[in-house]
Amino acid sequence: MSPHWPAAQAAVRADIVRVGASLFQRGLVHSTAGNISVRLSTEQGGGFLITPTDACLGFLDPAHLAWVSEDGTAMAGSRASKTLTLHRRIYAAAPGAHCVLHTHSTHLVALTLQGVWRSDDILPPLTPYQLMKVGHVPLVPYRVPGDASVADDVAALIAAAERPLHAVMLDRLGPTVWHDSPGRAMALLEELEETARLWLLTDRRPEPLTASQITELQARFPTLW
Repeated sequence: MSPHWPAAQAAVRADIVRVGASLFQRGLVHSTAGNISVRLSTEQGGGFLITPTDACLGFLDPAHLAWVSEDGTAMAGSRASKTLTLHRRIYAAAPGAHCVLHTHSTHLVALTLQGVWRSDDILPPLTPYQLMKVGHVPLVPYRVPGDASVADDVAALIAAAERPLHAVMLDRLGPTVWHDSPGRAMALLEELEETARLWLLTDRRPEPLTASQITELQARFPTLW
């Protein structure tokens, strides 16, 4: 254990490494694209852990994860990802978020290159699990990677949403998702990427679920739609 952080951080660091390796091994991230952060409890030292800038998520070293304070001040580890500002704004706007995950997932980026369904929803309601596990996903206009103004865009979308948002899509860059744990954030990302893949594989032809089908689903299961 490093003397630079509380022992309670060890499990969180291991979880970030596990999720990063899983995403990399399955092709959901590549090269040095993507980043993961976790909001730490008081017992864990407070602030956030975030993957270092230009790190490959498939080969993370738990000792090199960046530990930053609530205001973004570096406390230990390597230099934080350039998306730190975006992550911090999501945590401030979505109190239930404890993990933020960003990737450059192939089918979701391809979707933005071809043209999304609508700017307020990149995909139509196609499958039950998309509605139950993902919900609405608005498009964020293109910005240079790391541009701090993206954080303003995402915070505004979270504040304006009628139902809690758990994901946005950065045009030409990839999805950013958040949930209450790294495992659940990863599962949400997987469902979103798979839905995009299905829609592209079917040449964007399937009809959306009908209003009555959506209402029935909402009546029987918790949904994010």
